Amino acid sequence: MSELRTFLDLPYEKLEELNLQAKSDRLNRKDAGKIQEERIKYLADEKGIKAVTVCFSDLEGRLHMLDYDKKFLIKSSDNLTFDGSSIRGFTAQSESDLRLAIDWPAFYWLPSDIFGSGKVLVFGEVREKDGGAFAADMRGRLKDFTNGLFKKDGTVANVATEIEGFLFKGRDAERHYNTTGSFEYASEGGYYSSLPGDELRLFIDAAAEVQRAMGFENEKDHPEVAPSQFEMNFSYAEATVAADQVQLYKLLSRQVAAKMGMSASFLPKPVTGVNGSGMHTNMSLSRKGKNLMYDAKGREGLSDFGWDFINRILTNALDVCLVLNSSVNSYRRLDPHFEAPNQIKASAVDRGSMVRVPIGNEKSARVEVRSVAPDANPYLTFYSLFNAGLNGPLDERKATSKSRYLPSNIYDAIAGFEKSKYISGLLSPEVQAKFAELKLMQADRCAKSLGAIIKIPEIQYHHEVTNQLLWSKF
Repeated sequence: MSELRTFLDLPYEKLEELNLQAKSDRLNRKDAGKIQEERIKYLADEKGIKAVTVCFSDLEGRLHMLDYDKKFLIKSSDNLTFDGSSIRGFTAQSESDLRLAIDWPAFYWLPSDIFGSGKVLVFGEVREKDGGAFAADMRGRLKDFTNGLFKKDGTVANVATEIEGFLFKGRDAERHYNTTGSFEYASEGGYYSSLPGDELRLFIDAAAEVQRAMGFENEKDHPEVAPSQFEMNFSYAEATVAADQVQLYKLLSRQVAAKMGMSASFLPKPVTGVNGSGMHTNMSLSRKGKNLMYDAKGREGLSDFGWDFINRILTNALDVCLVLNSSVNSYRRLDPHFEAPNQIKASAVDRGSMVRVPIGNEKSARVEVRSVAPDANPYLTFYSLFNAGLNGPLDERKATSKSRYLPSNIYDAIAGFEKSKYISGLLSPEVQAKFAELKLMQADRCAKSLGAIIKIPEIQYHHEVTNQLLWSKF
């Protein structure tokens, strides 16, 4: 039967070439209309493509995927609709229809051994019925914000993430946690010391190959501190490109793990007694090739602009904490006994600080926000942090205090988020209320006090655990 099918199946080297060119076009801001013409012509001419996977993310950061027949998409790409009431945090049943616009520059060729042959992937933008911006689509918010920075004076917002995760034995380990009550490590090796050929190394090698093929421009791939923990680093990129790569990083990691009969988990603290997982978010801004964060004579090599950026983030740390740590489980990670970045301060050396100033030069000087959990919505996270750093209220007393800490539980974080006038102005009161409502629904189904033992509901009702049967009863 297979010889009857001639679906697209490209070697990894060719995939990398195509994806790097597409990424370069995005970063160089090639005209989107021209790219659309090229992509539609490519789809029409390439007989091996059967379907196009269109992705979008909901308010909490879950990635949703729709497969459109290629021929249908070519004819109807300007009139795609979907039921927004089926997406938590989007629309009510009485006003369910939303539009999906194709962001043609955000186009990816996929490794067929991981995603299946004959498919390509593109990101979509959620729109209102009239075609206007949809307030709860944080990807659209981030893209509009960063485009505005560039149009104003050529400023580019750059992000590089360090995303940690765990590899557990068995497929759908999180989904089955309510019956197993535990996770089983794939490897018990530690930081940098997992042996070549063991399951963790094989997973890292395979996932890193997929990343390279998708144009991530890998830098360093390695086991992390905790047993069976991994981290695969890739190059910085413009903020919206970087956020797309975060979503794809988690998707491809889960796909590779599933093919190996295992699970890649991005729970912030899936196992007590060992280090949790974070998404350290490295941020910088450049203008006409100049890194605005750098000053060779500045404190820790950072410019006055950079320190002002940090102080505004620290001032608003309690307001944005729920954005950066959006699950019940993430507050286990903010435990000071495990290198937890729970102190609202900045430091070049103290890894317990919320913000770190890494060693850098004219090219690499940046601000590292360490308190971001790996299950945070990357679009909402980057949008909130860049806005806070550039436009947020500044209170020098708060920014320089040595006695302020991030919340130890989600209820305190929800309270800070709900009462924040800054968040209300940033997101709108409606989106602010919806996000808080979703987080409170999950929190109310979990134990009020975290305690020392992982509770089943904090895994069951985690927003990234895809269990439609369970969530329909939520």
